[in-house]
Amino acid sequence: MDTMRDRFAPVVSRLLDEDPRVAVVLAEIGKDGFADAQLRHPERVINVGIREQLLVGAGAGLALTGMRPIVHTFASFLVERPFEQVKLDLGHQDVGAVLVSAAASFDWPAGGVTHMAPGDVSLLDTLDGWTVHVPGHPDEAETLLRHAVAAGDDKVYVRLSIQSNAEARPVDGARFHTVREGRSGVVVAVGPMLDNVLAATEGLDVTVLYATTVRPFDADALRAATQVAGTDVVLVEPYLAGTSTAAANDALADVPHRVLGLGVGRAELRRYGTITEHLTAHGLDPQVLRERIGAFVGG
Repeated sequence: MDTMRDRFAPVVSRLLDEDPRVAVVLAEIGKDGFADAQLRHPERVINVGIREQLLVGAGAGLALTGMRPIVHTFASFLVERPFEQVKLDLGHQDVGAVLVSAAASFDWPAGGVTHMAPGDVSLLDTLDGWTVHVPGHPDEAETLLRHAVAAGDDKVYVRLSIQSNAEARPVDGARFHTVREGRSGVVVAVGPMLDNVLAATEGLDVTVLYATTVRPFDADALRAATQVAGTDVVLVEPYLAGTSTAAANDALADVPHRVLGLGVGRAELRRYGTITEHLTAHGLDPQVLRERIGAFVGG
């Protein structure tokens, strides 16, 4: 099966053919995937070199002219390194772009912490008006990319990952979807965490919600689920643990509730290892998830 990133360049190349407003801005990473598209649209496939601040600034400049820029590189170089440009060039100037990241929290462990970005969604939470998509399968990534580009002049972040669920689910770029129903708690599985959550909760009497669009946070879906399953809520996110606990607390502010946020820990893991080893170290494998979810909803 191809990865989300494998799907990215072909989908965006088709969007370049379909929509004269679309432009793609790169910083070396991913440029080979757009070699053919650059021949067809040399003025709309732009590689700025290894200059991440310029990457975002150039995207914002294109947006000011009425273009719909798609800006792409690794998450740590797209959100963290040029954060001031994300805040000012896009936010302060009130223009939109589609930021599409790769490498996620630890997709390339050998790259070390410079190529990891578990804090990317939390960082964007400090800014106003961002939509954040976290697909869990390449088919979902394609759908959400198209949603993002078609979203007028909105500011959208699409977080691609090598990690993937075995099968795609219907996604609409807005709502959480109910995958399993229970009566003893609600577990929200974000993007590529769904398969591990389903394995971890097999036999547990819990509702499982699947979230691929996490900002805006679907408060209505969470509230509706808790009315049947109770107000013990577990969030399982493929980035920094606790990123969405405030959003869940806000959604349930008028009812007694408990929220447990599971995800990537803050401690830096300094051994390269593998993706699977990182998942285990952060407690995101099915065995540890089952222990933590079972103890929480059982309490």
